[in-house]
Amino acid sequence: MTRFLLPGVLAMAATVVASNILVQFLLGDWLTWGALTYPVAFLVTDVMNRVYGPEAARRVVGAGFAVGVACSLIGTQVMLHGDGYDYPAVTLRIALGSGLAFLAAQMSDVAIFDRLRARGPWWRAPLASTLVGSSLDTVIFFSIAFSALANPLEPANVPTWAQETLPMLGLGPAVPLWVSLGFADWMVKLALALIALAPFRVIVRKLTQQVA
Repeated sequence: MTRFLLPGVLAMAATVVASNILVQFLLGDWLTWGALTYPVAFLVTDVMNRVYGPEAARRVVGAGFAVGVACSLIGTQVMLHGDGYDYPAVTLRIALGSGLAFLAAQMSDVAIFDRLRARGPWWRAPLASTLVGSSLDTVIFFSIAFSALANPLEPANVPTWAQETLPMLGLGPAVPLWVSLGFADWMVKLALALIALAPFRVIVRKLTQQVA
């Protein structure tokens, strides 16, 4: 089983590392490049679940979580300068939000996929599990990392810029900026969940043949 897990572990680790790096670079006004790479984690989890089962998928998720924690620890040691003072590239809030969101989203993905694996058409399990997991990930991360409700977690690093009230996505009703960022991120995740069905089908077929 270990040799079968290795490609999944490496793919998940690469996805987590790439997302942690690319999240630092903006893509338009509402997204970062990390929004395009992070959803690959759900694809990896679902492929492992379909081919090797939920226990294998959970092990891959655990490896991804460990890599994410390592990235966060490294990020807390990287100091940036702005507004006249130095601050860590990864704050406690971001590290906590990222870790909890990843673990909750991926584990729920595994559970939902496993429940639906034998029901309905082949695409139901990966699509439903990814949609629920992606929604959880977005709500948990952005609420902890940027909302005013989480300010007591780290009073010295309040993200006032994310709590500024602006029209939603520049057009809608006035909401905190983090709500627009989270909504844009969520929409990308939903779109990529649909796109990922094609590679999911191809990869699962190939791996199933190898296992057989």
